[in-house]
Amino acid sequence: MGLRSIGQTLAAVILATTLSSSLGGCGSMGSMFSSSESTQLDQRPPDQIYKEADDLLGQGKNNKAAELFERIDQLYPYSEEAKKSTLMAAYAYQKAGKGPEAVAAARRFLSLHPGSKEAALAQEIIASSYFERISGPTRDQGETKKAIAELETLISRYPDSRYSEDAKRRIKLARDTLAASEMNVGRYWQKKGNYLGAVNRFKTVVTEYQQTTHVEEALMRLTECYMALGIVNEAQTAAAVLGHNFPDSPWYKDAYALLQSGGTAPREDSGSWISHAWKRTVGSVAG
Repeated sequence: MGLRSIGQTLAAVILATTLSSSLGGCGSMGSMFSSSESTQLDQRPPDQIYKEADDLLGQGKNNKAAELFERIDQLYPYSEEAKKSTLMAAYAYQKAGKGPEAVAAARRFLSLHPGSKEAALAQEIIASSYFERISGPTRDQGETKKAIAELETLISRYPDSRYSEDAKRRIKLARDTLAASEMNVGRYWQKKGNYLGAVNRFKTVVTEYQQTTHVEEALMRLTECYMALGIVNEAQTAAAVLGHNFPDSPWYKDAYALLQSGGTAPREDSGSWISHAWKRTVGSVAG
């Protein structure tokens, strides 16, 4: 065998070894080529691909269905099926628990078909994807705030849609979670003796989350913190607002007892930020 033949043989062996190592040792690279090839090799018309994707969705194979719906958009972007498949991909991704992918597909649909009758559903998928990722009040509330923003967009853009009323309910739940988060931090600072830090948290609940279930406790905690700080007029106002709006609340009974033990009683200070923040005017509460 000549030198040229030996060199060609060695080159072939090295190439074969390199390809084998790359494709066998890197699953993601293999998957990428496989996905690309499957898309290129799928010569079926869009209606057939759509039917298979729809069947897979009905079988609960949501992730595979989403991939096929997206394939239609890749292969036949101007077909009638592509319009439907973009939204169906978003829906399938949501059912598969893939929130970011669902949001991306739904936003793409809205960018291409903002005035379609299905636009409200696309926005609902976006809002729901964020809502489903809301964490408890002890965790970061970034997703909660995003969910509220997207739900508010749903209501403002599509007020007559079938999703509007449910969006309002979800906003209340999300805002209650935000209020609970503020209360957790406020109680923490109060226990640490950082009353000013605690006041700031409870103040947020009173000013921004007045319609949540946590506002009664927030007013009571403000009463406690202001009494601890010696700012009696603010403590009296917090208790007055609490008693005027929630006279049967156990939190008001505690606030009243606390003030009474300090030789005072609930009474509104019209110059207090609490009086200005509250939506209804309160009067003096003596008992």
